[in-house]
Amino acid sequence: MITIPPPPYVPGHDLLKGKSVLITAAAGGGIGFATARRCLEEGCRALLVSDIHQRRLDEAVAALHKDHPDQAIHGKLANVAVEADVQALVDEAEQKLGGVDVLLNNAGLGGSRRVVDMSDEEWHKVLDITLTGTFRMTRAMLKVMQPRGRGAIVNNASVLGWRGQKEQAHYAAAKAGVMALTRCSALEAAEFGVRINAVSPSIVFHDHLRKSAPEALLNELASREAFGRGAEAWEIANVMVFLASDYSSYLVGEVISASSQRA
Repeated sequence: MITIPPPPYVPGHDLLKGKSVLITAAAGGGIGFATARRCLEEGCRALLVSDIHQRRLDEAVAALHKDHPDQAIHGKLANVAVEADVQALVDEAEQKLGGVDVLLNNAGLGGSRRVVDMSDEEWHKVLDITLTGTFRMTRAMLKVMQPRGRGAIVNNASVLGWRGQKEQAHYAAAKAGVMALTRCSALEAAEFGVRINAVSPSIVFHDHLRKSAPEALLNELASREAFGRGAEAWEIANVMVFLASDYSSYLVGEVISASSQRA
């Protein structure tokens, strides 16, 4: 198997200069944190990151502050499965950021279980966080973005919304729902000058995944990819930032596959 290594880390180009950004599930070492870092590198004027783990959230905010001491960075504990948390998060982001220009819906939950063995609780938990959580955040954010006549929302979907994989029925169903939510809500929001799009990553290697999934499975999944490797979290962050930026001004309801593995 031929493996093409990742390119050098791309420096920022001020794609988000002057914009404020809210990101869910941005603690830890995955896509959310990589996207938070990239937003700062791309010149966002203010950032609020949320998560459900206080310690990890504090560590993430501290790490971002260390590298970007001159930018406004805030953290807020929030669970997208709880409507009161969602509303409190949006309210605080609006207040602290002076209005939210960009919402990045990154929160999601996975797991592995065959359908025949899956409980209602396991099914509902994944759907509630991954799909309904994205819906709750989108609904709350549109209520403030639409009256302003501007804004961008980027959702984190998955190639499993297109293709099948054993033991992933709940996660795949949730991510397919995120894609449908993206397309439908985007048409409604476009009337108010708000853009909604999504990125659909394939396999992204980060510390949590390496700890939670068997190495043999990860190697197999990586071997299916065009480059013979999983994506770096920052490579997906680049796509999310592009969709949040004015460079994607004519994209509405699109789901960008990263990378092109739909079947």
